[in-house]
This record gives sequence, C-alpha cells and structure tokens, in this order.
Amino acid sequence: MAQVLEFKLPDLGEGLTEAEIVRWLVEVGDVVAVDQPVVEVETAKALVDVPCPYGGVVTARFGEEGTELPVGAPLITVAVGAPADAAPAEDTGAKTEGSGNVLVGYGTSEAPARRRRVRPAQPPAGGAANGTGAPKAPAADEVPAAREVPATREVPAAREVPEGPVPVISPLVRRLARENGLDLRELTGSGPEGLILRADVEYALRAATAQGRPAAQSAATSHGVAPRPATTPAVTPAPEPTPTPTASTGPVAGGIRTPLKGIRGAVADKLSRSRREIPDATCWVDADATELMRARAAMNAAGGPKISLLALLARICTAALARYPELNSTVDMAAREVVQLDQVHIGFAAQTERGLVVPVVRDAHARDAESLTAEFARLTEAARTGTLTPGELTGGTFTLNNYGVFGVDGSTPIINHPEAAMLGVGRIVPKPWVHEGELAVRQVVQLSLTFDHRVCDGGTAGGFLRYVADCVEQPAVLLRTL
Repeated sequence: MAQVLEFKLPDLGEGLTEAEIVRWLVEVGDVVAVDQPVVEVETAKALVDVPCPYGGVVTARFGEEGTELPVGAPLITVAVGAPADAAPAEDTGAKTEGSGNVLVGYGTSEAPARRRRVRPAQPPAGGAANGTGAPKAPAADEVPAAREVPATREVPAAREVPEGPVPVISPLVRRLARENGLDLRELTGSGPEGLILRADVEYALRAATAQGRPAAQSAATSHGVAPRPATTPAVTPAPEPTPTPTASTGPVAGGIRTPLKGIRGAVADKLSRSRREIPDATCWVDADATELMRARAAMNAAGGPKISLLALLARICTAALARYPELNSTVDMAAREVVQLDQVHIGFAAQTERGLVVPVVRDAHARDAESLTAEFARLTEAARTGTLTPGELTGGTFTLNNYGVFGVDGSTPIINHPEAAMLGVGRIVPKPWVHEGELAVRQVVQLSLTFDHRVCDGGTAGGFLRYVADCVEQPAVLLRTL
C-alpha cells in the first residue's frame, strides 16, 4: 500500500508569507521525481519554481492558477511507491521518501534534523506512534481532493502546551504576538493543521481589549480554546460596525480595481514603510558630464567588453561611500543605533513588465568597471525574464536610480528601506554651460541624493553629492581610489 505524503508551500525566506500560483507544472496522476519542480509561483520578490521533495504519483493539487496561498498551506499530495513499513525505522523519513527540505529556486537538499512548522507528533488513541516517531500518513483513499477550514468546530478539551516550534504562518505574526505580550503556545490556530494565522492573533488581542486586561492574561484564560469558536466562545467581543452601502467610503463603483499583490504589493508596502519611518531629505546638483562621456567612449574604443554608463556611476558611488561611509548604513530602532556596514551592495531600479524591482550587485566596492557592467547586464536580463531569486532582490545597502532612461531630468526618490540613501541620475542632455570662462554646449546631468537624516546631517550628504559630481565632471578624480 502506497504512502501518501503532503507537500506544503515551504517557508520561502526573506519575510515572504504567501505566493500566487502562476502555472502548474504537473497534473494529477503524473509521476514526479525527487526535486522535480511541480509549480511556478510568484512571490513578492520573484517568479520561481518550487521543487517537490518527494518522488511518486501526484494524487491531488490544491489551488487553481491565480490563487494566493499562505506559507504552510498544502500544495500537492504524492503517493510514494514504497510502503512506509517496508524499510527499517532508521531508514524511513526524508532520506527515502525525498530530500525533505525545499530551497526555492535552487532545488532541494537533505532534510534537517528538525523541520520548521512541524507540529509535535501525537500517538493515536490506544496505540503508540509508528516507527518513525511521526504521525502515520493517511491512505490514498483518505486524501481529500481539497482542504477547507470548517466554519465551526467544537471547543476542544484542555490540551497540553506543545513543545518545539509553534506553527505560525509568518514572522510578522510572531512579531505581532511578541509586541503585544501574547503567548502563541496558548492559541489554537484556525489554519491547516492548526497553523496560527494573523486573524487568530488579532482575535485574541480584540478579546483581551474587550475584557480590559493584557493579551497575555487573556490568552492564558482561553488556554486550549480555538481563537474563533462558533458555538461556545470564551469571550464575546464588541460587535464591529458594518458600513451600509449608502455610507460607503470607498471609491465610486465602476472604477478599475487592481489588486496590490505580488511584486506591486511588496513595492507598495516597502514605499509606505519608508515614508512612515524614515525622515528623509533631498539635495541635488547639476553636473557637466561631458568628460565622463568622453572617458567612456575612449574605454569602449580600446577594445574588450563595452563599459556601461551605469557601471561607471556605480564605481563613482563606491568611491564616494568610501569617503562618506555614514551613507552606507541602516538604522536599528530597537537598539536605537546606526549600524555602519562594511560592504557595499548596490541596488539599482529596473522597470519590468511585472513592475519595479531592485536587483542587488553584491560587493560592488570590490568590482571594477568591467565586472560591474557584466553583473548589471546579468541581473537586468534576469529581471526582464522574471528569474531573479529572492537573494538577488534583497540585502542592498545603497541604491542607484537611473530615472534618466525615462526622459526626465530630476526626481526626489523614496529611500529603499532599510537603506539610508539613494542617488538619482537624470537624463544627460546638451545644455548651455559656462566652461573655462566661456559659454559652451556641454552634456549636463542632474544628480539628486535622498538620505536618511538620522544617519547624517546635510553637510555629509552635500559632501557626498559634491564628490560624485566632481568625479562625473573630472573622471581623473577617481584615480585616487583605483
């Protein structure tokens, strides 16, 4: 008899809590191998393939294309060919059934000793647990076609607080509970297999508010009670007002609604957070880029790989950050400290059909113009094809925004949280300019620097921007740092 294993949407890392199913790569009844991609999903970071850690026959799929699933929700079930009791206890588990650990975009690897989001094993009534120490998987004919969270459920009897990790849908839910003094071990989640959702934590907090006592005390009182019972609630919170159709405060009916999800939703959240938390300021200057353009033309005429203008600007930024390291920082408000970073990872804004993304060039301070050009080209192509990994979209310490490609001269960019500064570069156009005491037509560019006023004052920001402008006007200034 085949053993049926359920594969859930894995923890995608980088704070990602959900993903949208873009395209199924397998059908029910297909035979899949260990580490074979089974579904293509879009997260708030990138478009990635999710490999399955099990090998066998697909018996069920959960979710249609276009559906958003939270981390921990079931994706597919796979019937593994070898019976569970056909091998010794020490040989069962991830090593025989699959790799057990999903690394999105990179395949899978050997399962760790303890997996995240795994509830403690509980032996069935009247007997002991199976030889592996984990609950026995259901038979193939017991696997439902789809999972539904019941609208009502009976209030369970008092239970023991589980040991080990608590199954929580995201780090944000853990932080919400921690900041409000709520013990997650005292809650029963309403998600699949008891997964604690944000709604469960918010319900417990509302219940605590209604009773006029701390959340931790309320959670202790409702020990072992489901967060939202339908029959015997532990607390009856005050009813929330329901808006009537005539008193709607939303937009006029008939407009076009675009869901803020995926990459667009992540960008919206990050920009909103930046505006809320960062006291930013902007300074700008016009610079004569004629000599920089001539230097680039001379480099490209000498043979070898072509050097991009963006790479030269990035090289100038790394030299400026070496002089003004305050702008290569982040602010830790919990510790009330400014953390000055040792390495420079430059992000750059890239517009794609799926929205704005900011790929990151790692260790930009250790790269020359050729290496920077090649890395910018690689990441730009990956952004266009939607193959950037979460690791290539996070970890930046400074951002370079070349909005001049859109034909505009200036802008006041929003800082890419949690960084401390962003350099904006406008279009380079011929303009009248006083050069060596005479009026001449020169290639002029506007540079703008938006910075976090908590990490430095205007003098430091102005010095950084002036140094960048000097390097643009006289590229030989860079020779001091090469």
